[in-house]
Amino acid sequence: MNKISPQSLLAKKVAGQKFAVLTAYDATFARVIDAAGIDVILVGDSLGNVLQGHTSTLPVTIDDMCYHTACTARGTEAALLIADMPFGSYNSIDDTLINATALMQAGAHMVKLEGGQWLCESIALLTERGIPVCGHLGLTPQSVNVLGGFKVQGRDEAAADKIITDSIALEAAGASLLVIECVPTALGQRISEAVSIPVIGIGAGPHTDAQVLVLHDLLGISRRLPKFVKNFLEGGADIPTALSNYRDAVERGEFPAPEHSFD
Repeated sequence: MNKISPQSLLAKKVAGQKFAVLTAYDATFARVIDAAGIDVILVGDSLGNVLQGHTSTLPVTIDDMCYHTACTARGTEAALLIADMPFGSYNSIDDTLINATALMQAGAHMVKLEGGQWLCESIALLTERGIPVCGHLGLTPQSVNVLGGFKVQGRDEAAADKIITDSIALEAAGASLLVIECVPTALGQRISEAVSIPVIGIGAGPHTDAQVLVLHDLLGISRRLPKFVKNFLEGGADIPTALSNYRDAVERGEFPAPEHSFD
């Protein structure tokens, strides 16, 4: 089983090959996702919603993330394993390095941070210290109280231009991957074309280099399914088949369809 790396994902972007990303929080689901050929597993702070029952990701702690990262790592063989840095864990340079190191020691291959150009110094520091970074722009759930809710971002020209500028800056600082969440389809395409690193979309249209979904959303068992989600378990498929169907739909460019995207 070949190990996925940031370099192999970059090669896929260059070759125009899309890839799938999915969240996991434990060893059992990590093994099933790995066996389905999903290239990237994200230990998301979404565990606050789908595992802990919170209404946001804000209560999730670095200890929570380290625990679930360690569990997930034990079930992961081939996939690249990314761990979210939770709310409040990267407010200072020192905190960022300490907490990112803890996630890497728990088994992560890369950490993910939400935010724009203010993160550039932290990203440069982490990459210099051997910690790969995935950025996250657009709708950033940890900033939900500033954003005023879970709303599509980048609808006006100034907001769209800022997200593109931030994307370029994060790449220049050393980010290896970039997640773009809840932006219009046209903006998702513009961002993917503006940076050379792979762009992973969630509610960002079909033109990004990859797609990510929360596992519980894909299986249709979350309390509320966002517009950008498709229930791949619907129709009687078992879980391994649902995961393989998701991978195939992403790789063929069939998901997301227009009904899962924003204008």
